[in-house]
Amino acid sequence: MTQTHDAYERLREQAVALRREGLSRRHIRDRLKISNNDLLNRLVQGEPPPAWTRRPNAKDDLRARARELRRQGWTYDRIELELGVSRSSVSLWVRDLPKPEPRYSPEEQRALMQAGLSEHHRALEEQRRRTKAAAYAEIGALSDRELFLVGIGLYWAEGAKSKSYRRSESVSFVNSDPGMIRVFLAWLGLLGVPKHRLRFHVTIHESADVEGAERYWADLVGVPVGSFLKTALKRHNPRTARKNVGEDYRGCLVVRVRRGAELYQRIEGWWAGVCASQTPPTNPGGSGTL
Repeated sequence: MTQTHDAYERLREQAVALRREGLSRRHIRDRLKISNNDLLNRLVQGEPPPAWTRRPNAKDDLRARARELRRQGWTYDRIELELGVSRSSVSLWVRDLPKPEPRYSPEEQRALMQAGLSEHHRALEEQRRRTKAAAYAEIGALSDRELFLVGIGLYWAEGAKSKSYRRSESVSFVNSDPGMIRVFLAWLGLLGVPKHRLRFHVTIHESADVEGAERYWADLVGVPVGSFLKTALKRHNPRTARKNVGEDYRGCLVVRVRRGAELYQRIEGWWAGVCASQTPPTNPGGSGTL
């Protein structure tokens, strides 16, 4: 038993000496004629492998850089973005380092957030402006036919229409958008409707600036305020929170055409023609559509 132990110790001394000379396990095994890998592992246990046998780690430089940045006070997010590595790798590399002090106070953080939101909103508004400007440029001047078709659609969307249970056949248009009013009046002019057949009145909440609204609409359509019909006032419900309370709230303008039954009938016919133009033609040789 003692001889076996002494032989093992002599063999271990030789294996350790070879290991310290820089030999790999395979070279030691060949030199000492050892065929048992378990024995070889026990013989060199505790002896670090020579540097030349170590495989280079591609992330060693990234790890060192991550630790350097963490010591400078960088957050996980910034390190992750800077090095292009995963959050788990960053955490593994630097979790033993102390957490850096916050770069900003809570007040500074709120100010930075507000500044970022303001910049974001400014960028969105600039994008809206460019989009609308490009769309504006696409329109140009309207031909008479284009205005004619626009007016038909405008009236059928916003104007008064007869119902099967109540045939009124009157031309009445109500809107709060001054641009819509201008286009509608231009359309009536294209149709040859004389101005003396037009009647105007305002409909508005009683708590608003009624007189100011009347002056605004009168100036827009180019007639004296005194020629307007009586303004229709909407009662204010104190339990309802109105949102249209700004200085630009001027209610709605109602434009009516006197003796407009025939014009209304033509509008109905025009709109039916517009709809028919978009109806797929039927197939004369079958029951379906083309």
